[in-house]
Amino acid sequence: MTHRVGYAPGVYDLFHVGHLNLLRHARSRCDHLVAGVVSDDMARRAKGQAPVIPLIERLEIVRSVRYVDAAFVETVPDKLDTWQQVRFDVIFKGDDWRGTSKGIRLERDFAPLGVEVVYFPYTVHTSSTLLRAALDVLGSPA
Repeated sequence: MTHRVGYAPGVYDLFHVGHLNLLRHARSRCDHLVAGVVSDDMARRAKGQAPVIPLIERLEIVRSVRYVDAAFVETVPDKLDTWQQVRFDVIFKGDDWRGTSKGIRLERDFAPLGVEVVYFPYTVHTSSTLLRAALDVLGSPA
């Protein structure tokens, strides 16, 4: 019997229903789910700003979600380097990656290793970016 390990990377800042949906759907497609929580430095480099919630707290939140079997701090930008450490069989991303240069590169890099790339619907109405923008508006002087 094959034991399928899944990997669901993300910043998981301002944890919301979109994150929960991704983890729930990911867990239904594997036997063991590892959530990759992107470090503050990596998030800053990728998004141009640090997460609102510090890494240690994001890690604890994600680790506590019942669909997650293990949480891993992601400190390198190359998913192949992460694969060397985690050894997953399938990687899960939001479908906002599908057809993009990042998504195409992910598929190309993992094909020779037999790692499947699975996309789940992106929760458009709720995202950390939208929540952060709302917080910025609420916090700015009138």
